[in-house]
Amino acid sequence: MNTLRVATYNIHKGVQGMGPARRLEIHNLLHAVEQFDADIVCLQEVRGYHLKLQQRFRHGPLAWPALAQADYLSPEGYEAIYRTNAYTRHGEHGNALLSRWPVVGARQHDVSDHRFEQRGLLHVQVQLEERLVHVVVVHLGLIHASRQRQVARLGQFIAAEVPADAPLVVAGDFNDWEARLHRPMAELGLHTFQGVRLATFPSRMPLLHLDRIYTRGLQLVSAQVPHGRAWARMSDHLPLIAELALP
Repeated sequence: MNTLRVATYNIHKGVQGMGPARRLEIHNLLHAVEQFDADIVCLQEVRGYHLKLQQRFRHGPLAWPALAQADYLSPEGYEAIYRTNAYTRHGEHGNALLSRWPVVGARQHDVSDHRFEQRGLLHVQVQLEERLVHVVVVHLGLIHASRQRQVARLGQFIAAEVPADAPLVVAGDFNDWEARLHRPMAELGLHTFQGVRLATFPSRMPLLHLDRIYTRGLQLVSAQVPHGRAWARMSDHLPLIAELALP
């Protein structure tokens, strides 16, 4: 195996719209994830449950799935790993990873910077034939100073948990509106496409490169962001899909 296909997608909890116009998109997202044909899918804003929305969308052929969202979105033959980041009044949400390859380890690391935003890193070890690849799914905070501190804590976590010679992918929603995190990520040995901005937000008129895939020990070969009305309806973010060359 010479290449690894990785996708990252903030699914906005599987629901779009506001008030009476709110609609369930999780069933469309199921088909979207299948279309990625990715070895690894990193997801943010994934729900394990939400009692109020489960009640609202309880009827009809496209009702709220009986499974937690990560399990529901996982294509046949994939393994789903989910960890909660935040608890709310009626439910919770967090990060997930779907893997075509065997998962040999997973853990959650809390990087919440203040009590108004609960954030975490999902670290998963995936066995690709003879290679062990480390993947960290992230969803960083809304305040730049918080994101800086979270990247520093990411660096501490990597130093403690990921061997220096191991292939590493860090993917997710960085909420980095002004692209100010490239330098501190590079100082950790993590790089993305140089000089290329693949805008993913907002999905209806993408202007900002919030969703990213950084790597260490792998080469970024190509990347794409799918566009169109269907993608704009499913989430406020667009997915990012990358091909990575393995060492």
